[in-house]
Amino acid sequence: MRITDLLKACSIELNGAPDTKEETIRQMVGLMVKAGNISDPEKYMKGVFAREEEGTTGIGEGIAIPHAKNDAVRAPGLAAMVIRNGVDYDSMDGEPVNLAFLIAAPDTEENVHLEVLSRLSMLLMDESFKENLLKAKTVEEFLACVDQAEKDKFEEEKPQETPDTGYRILAVTACPTGIAHTYMAAESLEKTAAQMGYTIKVETNGSGGDKNVLTPQDIAECECIIVAADKEVRMARFEGKPVIVTKVADGIHKPEELIREAVSGNVKIYHSSGKEEGAEASVPEEGLGRKIYKALMNGVSHMLPFVIGGGILMALSYLCDGANAGTDIFGNGTPLARFFNLTGNTAFEMMFPILAGYIAMAIGDRPALMPGIVGGLLARAGTSVFLPEEEWISSGFFGALIAGFVAGYLMLLIKKALERLPRALEGTKPVLLYPFAGIVLMGAIMIFIVNPPMGAFNEWLNSTLAGMGEGSRILLGIVLGGMMAVDFGGPFNKAAYVFGTASIAGGQFDIMAAVMAGGMVPPIAIALGTTFFRKSFTESERQTTVTNYIMGLSFITEGAIPFAASDPLRIIPPCIIGSAAAGALSMAFGCGSRAPHGGIFVVGIMDNAPMFLVAVLAGAVVGMAGIVLLKKTTAATAGRTKKA
Repeated sequence: MRITDLLKACSIELNGAPDTKEETIRQMVGLMVKAGNISDPEKYMKGVFAREEEGTTGIGEGIAIPHAKNDAVRAPGLAAMVIRNGVDYDSMDGEPVNLAFLIAAPDTEENVHLEVLSRLSMLLMDESFKENLLKAKTVEEFLACVDQAEKDKFEEEKPQETPDTGYRILAVTACPTGIAHTYMAAESLEKTAAQMGYTIKVETNGSGGDKNVLTPQDIAECECIIVAADKEVRMARFEGKPVIVTKVADGIHKPEELIREAVSGNVKIYHSSGKEEGAEASVPEEGLGRKIYKALMNGVSHMLPFVIGGGILMALSYLCDGANAGTDIFGNGTPLARFFNLTGNTAFEMMFPILAGYIAMAIGDRPALMPGIVGGLLARAGTSVFLPEEEWISSGFFGALIAGFVAGYLMLLIKKALERLPRALEGTKPVLLYPFAGIVLMGAIMIFIVNPPMGAFNEWLNSTLAGMGEGSRILLGIVLGGMMAVDFGGPFNKAAYVFGTASIAGGQFDIMAAVMAGGMVPPIAIALGTTFFRKSFTESERQTTVTNYIMGLSFITEGAIPFAASDPLRIIPPCIIGSAAAGALSMAFGCGSRAPHGGIFVVGIMDNAPMFLVAVLAGAVVGMAGIVLLKKTTAATAGRTKKA
């Protein structure tokens, strides 16, 4: 259906002058009534406002496309308004709206509004098209501009066949922790696809397991698959299908770009067994850095449940054993404390072998899992044939890290070396040859090559951290706290967090406290801003206040991502400063956390808990002040520009 089929002359206003977003919508509903599309204006208007509560339709760049689908609509319709002086519409970019389109769709299965929304969005990406609409002096000129643009854009396009059943696009989203990024990317892709008029199904590989799993029929019938993931996902099932492989962040920030690429017909075909004849049809090879990062994140994502669960149980063992504080049996002095300590330690000590095993598996597939786990166990124990057992020094987190990568690439070499064996021996490879060769070589590498230097390095690192002066520890708190707010769950955030959890294993509890304080600040800072300085934020941003309080207090930094994505220059720097301040104060106050996660829910088992809360609150206030100050400064500048 063409836009010009729905847009009538009587539903176009070229000199709109509403003062508010609400007035804009009311006037445009009035235009729709003139066109005869609405049977119940009030009911339809309620539907439009309800849609705005889900998220603003001010898409940015001076454009708003409000819409609603309900039974108050007699027939599909479109209204347009040019607002030459602009109106505050709570747009995504905070800029005033100069051009608004209202879409009315009857409550049927046809989803006419999505088709029209898609066409409008595509046309409005053309800056010259927008300028021509704003310059139109008559309704006829406005309609002619739309008609010509639509002909130029769509007249020559061949209609795309959409299957009667199934989805046009499939997607898989996955982040290392499976908590926030996974679901944010899924939501962004689903919403954008709906706005563009494309059917999509998104599988989420989250911490609670895979949800909305893609079926073989889904895969067979789709046009393209988007894999937005920072950890390994099951790819073999996509053999022979067009596949886009990208970062989970692109699923959040670049959904439209990904969807347009998916329907372009120019996506390369995925082959799970490597390059074959016609290699140009395979998915482009990822860079080495990207491969290493994904392998690391695969290890971290599988390690975290052991670290978090085990660490909290270990912390509880100390809480239950206060009577023995300061003694050698602290944490084991009562049956309940021993239960928590034994169970927690068992889970926590799996940190190194799980990390190494799943890094290896991401590189060398399943055969690499076992030698990776063995390498991690050897790293944890610090095994050596040159020293008695009582003198073994654990090579720690860094030893396990090396073990994971060594095991992965070692297995690739073993596979390569054994690939020319007689076909009759093929069945012995996974059950005999790979395990035997892998464990023998891995043991030799860890015991003779990795453990001696890495054990010495680990001992030096722990002694250095333990011997740090007050100024040095505060500086460390600044760096680690600030890193937690650089990318809100990305590589910098994860690096600081993993360092904190590894430090717990080395007995450095103050480092974990500084990391946790820094990670809690960004969502709380934003929540405080939306609470006390409401006018500095849009309506949709204010609706996230409670959510950000909860996420911040729970130590889920990712709550700040939507704000950072829409306004990075005014959100990220203040959050970094606030988080750095919280980390520094936590170190200065001597706070310590034996629990690697939990936020406010584990404050009761922290060292110097009251001052930890003070550190978090102080950092959040600093972050809030910076955000509000930058927003007001920008708003004042925009106001002066507008007046001029």
